[in-house]
Amino acid sequence: MKTAILDRDGVINYDSNAFVKSPDEWIALPGSLEAIARLNQAGWRVVVATNQSGLARGYFDMDTLNAMHAKMRQQLAAVGGHIDAIFICPHGPDDNCACRKPLSGLFIDIARRFDLNLSHCVSVGDSLRDLQAAQQVGCHTALVLTGNGSKTQHQPLPQGTTIHADLAAVVDYWLTHH
Repeated sequence: MKTAILDRDGVINYDSNAFVKSPDEWIALPGSLEAIARLNQAGWRVVVATNQSGLARGYFDMDTLNAMHAKMRQQLAAVGGHIDAIFICPHGPDDNCACRKPLSGLFIDIARRFDLNLSHCVSVGDSLRDLQAAQQVGCHTALVLTGNGSKTQHQPLPQGTTIHADLAAVVDYWLTHH
C-alpha cells in the first residue's frame, strides 16, 4: 500500500506563529481535506507526523490536542477521507528527544507500526525540518508553499524535493507520478 506521511500545521491546516492551541484555531487549508480523501480513494494510507511542542510549552494539553484531531477527523470524514494514524512529538526543542523533526524518530516509528520501507513512501511538509526528517530515512519529499513553505523554498532543499502550491497540487502530482 502506498503511504503518504504529512506534516499537519501549514500543510493540512493553517499554521500560527502563536501555535494552534484549540479546536477553534484549527482551520483546514482550502482543498487539503479533499486532497487527503482523494489519496484514500486511490488506495493510499495517510499518516500525520507532527511536532507539537505546544504540549511541552504548556500552551495546550493532550485533551485539547485530541479535540483538535477529532475536529480534523470529523471534517475529513465529511468529505469522504480519513487519517490512518497521527504520530506526534510532544517535546520542546531543548528536550533532546529522537522524535522532534528534523530528527527522524517519528518516521522510524511509522515504519515500525506499518512495516514500511520508507523509500517507497512520500512525505510532504512546509518547513525544512519536515523535509530533512523524511530525507534521512529515504522518503520522497515534497514542499508545499502554504504555511512556512514560501520562505522554505529559498533554502537548500533535500535533493529530489518537488515544490507544489498546496497539498491538493501535491496529491495531483503523486497520483499521476507514483
